[in-house]
Parts: sequence; structure tokens; C-alpha cells
Amino acid sequence: MKVLFVASVYRHLTAFHIPFMEYFQSEGYEVYAVGIGDEDKAILEARNISCIDIPFSRNPFSSSNVKAYLGLKKLFKQENFDLVHAHTPVAAFLTRAAFRKSDYGKILYTAHGFHFYKGAPLQNWLIYYPLEKLAAKWTDHLITINEEDYLNAKKFLPEHKVSLTHGVGVEPLKQTLTEDEKLDLKLSLGLKGKAIVISYVAELNDNKNHIFLFNNWKEIKKQTPEYELLVIGTGEKEVELKRIVSEMGLEDIHFLGFRRDVPKLLKITDILCLLSLREGLPKSIMEAMAEGIPCIVSNTRGLNDLIIDKKNGFIIDLKNHIGLRESFKLISQLSLRIQMGKVSKSLIEDYLLQNVKSEYVSIYSIDYKDEYSYKDANIK
Repeated sequence: MKVLFVASVYRHLTAFHIPFMEYFQSEGYEVYAVGIGDEDKAILEARNISCIDIPFSRNPFSSSNVKAYLGLKKLFKQENFDLVHAHTPVAAFLTRAAFRKSDYGKILYTAHGFHFYKGAPLQNWLIYYPLEKLAAKWTDHLITINEEDYLNAKKFLPEHKVSLTHGVGVEPLKQTLTEDEKLDLKLSLGLKGKAIVISYVAELNDNKNHIFLFNNWKEIKKQTPEYELLVIGTGEKEVELKRIVSEMGLEDIHFLGFRRDVPKLLKITDILCLLSLREGLPKSIMEAMAEGIPCIVSNTRGLNDLIIDKKNGFIIDLKNHIGLRESFKLISQLSLRIQMGKVSKSLIEDYLLQNVKSEYVSIYSIDYKDEYSYKDANIK
């Protein structure tokens, strides 16, 4: 028995899907992965997962995706997979297109956040909505991770072919740090010992909208000089964002690059901030909730699925600069952060990995041989 996981980069699989790959291994499956990226490929191969390099472009109209499509077609002729689980928009579209005439196995797609959503640019609706509608015809089951995407997915497929799950699952870090260890970690990162630490865990691109926070950072620092910001991640905008911070003379902003120890960094984090234009159901927010960390987020799908305004954080409308500054002023109070953190911990139970794995096992257990005569897999 063979199962294949596909994503644009192996890093997506190592970040979110190793527990599900290990589930299949425990059930006796050979597990394969398609993506690109040497470091994360090594992580997968160390777990006896067979990796097949196929490079994808995020631009759906890039000519390089023709080569990726042909590579997938060749793979599906050579190997019979009992199940293919596709992730990330372009890679998932090409995988479903290449797999569509296969007479062996079934294909699932997890939408980690449709590129069309309430408030999205018109071009997103004109490009991605038709592509997803077309690819839905080649999809045996479509898995969504937020309410808005679930409702949109049911426009493409009958309700019994669509599920809503609680994301990819999170696990609270069992390791604890003493106060001395926290201080040492802060100092090693260039933070002051008494800093109130804000972490922004996200790829450095336009969508993650770091600039919204940067444009307000001087005023936020005037209100609460103890604030220091950890920018955790890499991406195409890294050089530009560093230049902006330098030119604006912004102080106490630390670019840490890509880190594999984010759960440990959360142990010294007082506030998690994410002001994205578009999200699916961000793992960084769920990890923060599991650690009892309040969050300041933008009012967009996926983020407002997790954060309740003024209960476990603050939800800020995009471009509401005054609201953003005021939220940071309020949350500077330790008592409020503790109170909000307790609410977050009370809300995270359904999103814990053990519960999400159960949701996925129910979906994986569907009997696809007949026209969806299977256990109820709609996780609602």
C-alpha cells in the first residue's frame, strides 16, 4: 500500500504533516513525498519517507509548471498510489490535473486557505476561483480548515465530499524553561532582560503584512518602551523589510530568519502578532494559544476563527492604525495578558494534534469504492 503527499516545498510537509505521514507508516503504508528543498528532504528521508523532487512555481501561469505537470504524469504512470494527499494551491491543482485519468487510487486536497475570500482582490477571484472549481471535479474529497473556505468549497462539491477540520494540529511544548533560562535566551537574541517580547512568526512576503506593524512601531514604542519585536521567518521581502526598518530608524526589531525552535521562542513571548491579508488557519496562532499567549491579529478569515476580540486577544481591521496602537497599549498590562492567555488555553482543545489526527483518520477511512457510502466525515 502506498500514499503520496504533495506540496510546493518539502518544508510545508515537515512543518505540518509529519504526524499524518507517520500515521500511514504505522498502518503499513509506504509513504512518498513530492516537493523541493534539500534540508527538509533530508528530514523526511530520515523518517523513511521516499522523496521525489518536482519543482513548482507559485505563479499558476509559469511555464515551469508544465514541466512539473509532466513530471507528475510520469510519476502516476510509474507508481500506483492508494491515496494521494495534495497541499498548497498550485501544486494541488497540477497534481489533481495529472491524476484525473488515473484508474487506481483516490485523491484528497487540503485547502490551507483559498486565495479567494471575502475582501480579496478581484484578480484572485478571477484566477483562483475558476481553477479551484475546475479542479474540484478531479477531487475525491476536499478538506478545509476555516468556516469561510468550508462554505465556498460546498459551492464546488456536494456536502458529503467536503470536510471542515481544526487545522493541522498543535502540541504544547512539554519542555519548561526556568526564569534564568528565559533570561539567557533573551540575551542570546539581543533582547533586554526586562523586554516585553512580541513575536511575528510568518514568511516575509506582502501577504503577511509586516509593514502594517512597522508603520506604527514608533508610536507603539512611545506608549510601551519595553516592547521588543522578534521577526521570525524568511522570504522574498526580507531585504526590503530590513531596509525599511533601517531607513525608518525603528529600534528593537530583531530579524531571526527561519527557525526550527519556534515553540521554544514562544516560551519567552508575551504577545503573538499576525496582521495578514489572507490566512487559512495559522499554526503560529494556535501554538501561541496553547502556550497561553494573547494575540493581536488582523480581521481576516482564519485569524478571526481563532481569536475572539477582547477575549483572548485583539482583532484589528486592516489599515486601522489607531486601533492597532490602542490594542498594544492595552495589552501591555500583565494582568490582561494573563487573563487573555487563560481564555486561549480554554479554547485550544479541539485544535490539539490528537484531536485533529482523529478527524483526519475518519476522512482517510472513507470507503471510496462506492459513491461515498461511508462514515460521516464532515467534522462540524
